[in-house]
Amino acid sequence: MATTPDRAFSDVHFLTVAEVAAVMRVSKMTVYRLVHNGEMPAVRVGRSFRVPEQAVHDYLRDSFVETA
Repeated sequence: MATTPDRAFSDVHFLTVAEVAAVMRVSKMTVYRLVHNGEMPAVRVGRSFRVPEQAVHDYLRDSFVETA
């Protein structure tokens, strides 16, 4: 059974820039840079940004580097 786009979108959990910064343990400015550079997807709500929680997990997973 396929889900409608509206249904799938309503299941997305969004985080504020401050919440993303706390999860990633970086500054809010770093998160803003990632959003503005297109490295992390975000939705603009008024003057604020909201980042899908899954996008944060995907970014961290894809950026993981193993050291020797």
